[in-house]
Parts: sequence; C-alpha cells; structure tokens
Amino acid sequence: MNLELFSPEERTNVLPCDGEVQDYGLILSASDSDKYLRYFLHHLAWQPDEVILHGQYYQTERKVVWYGDENYQYHYSGMQKQAQQWNPALFRLKQHIEKLVGHSFNSCLANLYENGMQAVGWHSDDEPALIAPDQQVVIASLSFGASRKFCFQHKSSQAKVPMLLQHGQLIVMRGQTQRYWKHALMKSVKITEPRINLTFRYFYQNQ
Repeated sequence: MNLELFSPEERTNVLPCDGEVQDYGLILSASDSDKYLRYFLHHLAWQPDEVILHGQYYQTERKVVWYGDENYQYHYSGMQKQAQQWNPALFRLKQHIEKLVGHSFNSCLANLYENGMQAVGWHSDDEPALIAPDQQVVIASLSFGASRKFCFQHKSSQAKVPMLLQHGQLIVMRGQTQRYWKHALMKSVKITEPRINLTFRYFYQNQ
C-alpha cells in the first residue's frame, strides 16, 4: 500500500513510552505548501552545514540556515553560530505554528535535502541551551517537498517508530523525548526531489 496516497492522521502521541511526539497532520493546504516550498528553495540563505564530530571538522552535503531573534548566538554541533535575522515569510509561519502548538520559539534551523541520498543519522536534540528550566524540550518540525521516512529509536530498548513525513506535515517533539529517544532521516535512492524541513526551537541564552 502506498501511504503517500493518504493524508497523515492527527495523533496525540506516536511514541509508546518515555516521550511525546504529537502529529498535527497537514497544517497547510496543498497550494500553500507548494508556495512555501518554492519560496524557501530560492529565498533562504542556504549553505553547507559545518559540524565538529570527534574533534574533526566536516561540511555536509545537506544545506542549512539558522534564523532567529536578532543578535542571538548559540552553540550547535560543536560550532559557535550566529542566527540570521528572520525572513519575513518564515517569521509569519513561526507565528502560525506557535498558535497551533501553544509554545513560543525564538529560532529556526532550516534544512535542505536535495535528494533522497542526503539524510541525517541517529541523534538527539539535547543541547543544554534547548532544555527549559522544567527539563522539557519542545521542537516543532514542519516538512515541505518530497515525502521522507523519519524514524525514532529508543536509547535503551532499541524499539523503533517509523513515520512518513509528507508535504505540509507538522510534528512536535515534547517533554522527555530527546532524553530517551534518538531520531534520524533515512536515505532512499528512489527519491530525486528536494525536501525542506523547518525545526522551530527555543534557545535559553543563560544556559
């Protein structure tokens, strides 16, 4: 069965335990999603991601750009980075998502995967600056473009929860999800179309 023929159903929590990932389904019309995809492909300041892993410097094929509140600096993947001033369309989309999920965000990491061979391996978004005083982490993830397989893996039991993220679909990772689960975007040789993923986050500058 081709699951892409069906719109994703809204789910309160896709995880069986130790976390909360809410699936909001498609939050935009198909035409609006198409417009955002075309606009973001051509108007965001895409550049290869720079990371330090095990003391080594790397540039990724995947392209990224950070936007956020003015003059905000942060650490990510071992690098000190400066947020770019909000793109107006991205900022309006942020406000829309904040109303839907009931949480404020002060930054957005935008990711561009030009084809199915560009992916992200297993990781958790557990940087100290993302953790609220109540130990919760809230990250809203909005997808545009090619449908891609996304998967969660429990850090102890190794249980996996796969998802197919579609054009205009929003999921929100909450609570202790980053503490107990890793997640990854899987590769696929069959996919030749681009995907954009917007991850809205709140960074606590005093962390």
